[in-house]
Amino acid sequence: MQLMIVLVVFAAGLALAFAAFNFCLVKKLPEGTEKMQEIAAAIRVGANAFISYEYTVLLVVITIVALILAVVTMWQAGVALIIGAVMSGCAGFVGMKIATYANVRVSNRARESHDIGKTLKVAFQGGSVMGLCVGGFALLGLFLVYLIFGLGLGQLYVTEASYVNYLGLSFIPFTMTLSGYALGCSIVAMFNRVGGGIYTKAADMGADLVGKTEANIPEDDPRNPATIADNVGDNVGDVAGLGSDLLESYVGAISSGIILAYHMFLQSGAWGTGMTETILQKCILFPLIFVSLGLIACCIGIGWLLAKRHLSENPRLELNGATYVAALLTIVLGFAAAWFLFRDEDAAILKASLGFAAGSLSPWIAAAIGVVAGVVIGMLAEYYTSADYRPTRLLANAATEGSALTITQGLALGMRSCMAPCVVLGAGIVTSYAVSGMYGVSMAAMGMLSFVTATVSVDTYGPISDNAGGIAEMSELDPEVRKITDTLDSVGNTTAAIGKGFAIGSGALAALALMISYLYSFNEVGTDLILNLMEPMVLAGAIAGGALPFLFSGMLIEAVAKAARKMVDEVRRQFREIPGILEGKAKPDYKTCISISYKGAIDEMKAPSLLAIVVPVATGFLFGPSFVGGLIIGSTLAAIMIAIFCGNAGGAWDNGKKFIEAGGVPGAGKGTATHSAAVVGDTVGDPLKDTVGPCLDIFIKIMSTVSLVASPVFAQYNLVGWIQSLF
Repeated sequence: MQLMIVLVVFAAGLALAFAAFNFCLVKKLPEGTEKMQEIAAAIRVGANAFISYEYTVLLVVITIVALILAVVTMWQAGVALIIGAVMSGCAGFVGMKIATYANVRVSNRARESHDIGKTLKVAFQGGSVMGLCVGGFALLGLFLVYLIFGLGLGQLYVTEASYVNYLGLSFIPFTMTLSGYALGCSIVAMFNRVGGGIYTKAADMGADLVGKTEANIPEDDPRNPATIADNVGDNVGDVAGLGSDLLESYVGAISSGIILAYHMFLQSGAWGTGMTETILQKCILFPLIFVSLGLIACCIGIGWLLAKRHLSENPRLELNGATYVAALLTIVLGFAAAWFLFRDEDAAILKASLGFAAGSLSPWIAAAIGVVAGVVIGMLAEYYTSADYRPTRLLANAATEGSALTITQGLALGMRSCMAPCVVLGAGIVTSYAVSGMYGVSMAAMGMLSFVTATVSVDTYGPISDNAGGIAEMSELDPEVRKITDTLDSVGNTTAAIGKGFAIGSGALAALALMISYLYSFNEVGTDLILNLMEPMVLAGAIAGGALPFLFSGMLIEAVAKAARKMVDEVRRQFREIPGILEGKAKPDYKTCISISYKGAIDEMKAPSLLAIVVPVATGFLFGPSFVGGLIIGSTLAAIMIAIFCGNAGGAWDNGKKFIEAGGVPGAGKGTATHSAAVVGDTVGDPLKDTVGPCLDIFIKIMSTVSLVASPVFAQYNLVGWIQSLF
């Protein structure tokens, strides 16, 4: 126990110290010319304004939800929710801050060195701060919950639903507290992803539709009033939103395994399969130890890339190398953790009570399956979105035939890309269950995100590079600088698609584990956990649940369209009413565009963000727990497909456009009809890949977590149950 505490504290402290070290090193680098510094400062001010405004709204929401949770369940869960919100909020804030410092320094390094490898190192070092903060803050929060509530208040050793609140509802104390922590992370992630996603795509679409397609000026031309807002959006959506998103996924995957272990212990006691409290404590410890070792492995992988004296001209090769080093080390260290923890336990008892078919190594094998599945899903995302492969090149060539066929080809690519990742997910679920039971499925989810620090570092480098390209163009630097940043940005689009694949894959596995815990929460201990899809109430819930991700996605796309429409009108107004903008003689009004973006984002994000919280609770009180069980299943299945489709189609449209801009399609280039068609495709894909896709994994996990937390209440108090009791 003491060794575990030391390991978790060491891993979290190492990650946060490494993040602070990289933050300081990046900030010490020169910012370049006076013009570059001016533009970077404007981006920084815009990002700070948005995050301050959003966090003010978020503070109110978190306070209300924490109070409700404390009243309806237990005060410890409400406090844990606040801890989770603080950790997630800190990760997003620090990541956004470093991105707004790193972007101009990446531009300047490209300006000074004209070397892709040296520029890549600065961009990755900036991105690593976000990745290290995600792992460090998530693990720090889990440690605080474990120390304060688990050990300090003795919740860790209470294995029955012995806590009874004033409503007469009973809970297993630690599982409810841990659910509160996960819910706090989820709410912040939802707001950051939805708000940031609406912001960034409204600005991006406004800049593209008027600037590129109507005025025929470059993407980040300083004459475009929306260009600063567009660059601000990269930081608030693709950095702060991304960090909070994957921190929430990380915490959800770990929590699902710990919560499930408690319920399986009670089930084992009812069935007499022999699971001891010692085994339970080891099942609780294993996820924490595994992710701590994974975080240390990620620090080594990140350090390995940054310590190299010379990086190659192939950014994707270097970034993949850091990820694979972290993943391989995680698997190796995880083997030692499983053997150390479970080596003395009786294999027969482990198999009878938990389904461990491979003895003490079963949870490690399940986690390793998750790691491998995550890497394979990432490779599939790379295949479908990178311009180095056939699907995206075919999409780029379709632009020669006009906008309609560009969009049609992109839709086909996105739909076809769903099959292979789903096969990998299905295989992962079946094999991890066969090796380690349902606990193994949660370990596969945890394994998939155990090296999240490395994947987030790689993912965050993309928007930093994108911002660097914008600063280079607005500062009128040598075209060679923009060529370097565009190369890095193109790889960044692919790494972003890989990160989204990890998020939705782990989200599906974690949602399944939470679903089992949900069934345990309202069924009598010792009964078989069966959710009969042929039962009308369950089937109705599954149908409604399948429609929910479409409703959520539609609301997000409409929100982006509304905000983008205001941006388009403003850019057109400025071009029309301010003489000399297009000739470069007058300066555009950037502040108005920034204001439109962040006010529009906050206004439009509220309804879709609350959907995941309100719907399961409302339907639970109306129709009962069986309907909500079907709701979760339907939502999870539909969300997986939509998220993969959106991420891959949007990424391919974007990289197809960049492939054309790089001269990949003979006779096409910036300013041609082919390029305009590709820009239209990219504009269609923008809200899909950067707003809808990334938000769906949060959507299904927050629904599962809210349902788990609220199930003891609506299992006893629901309208259908009350009506049935009358007859």
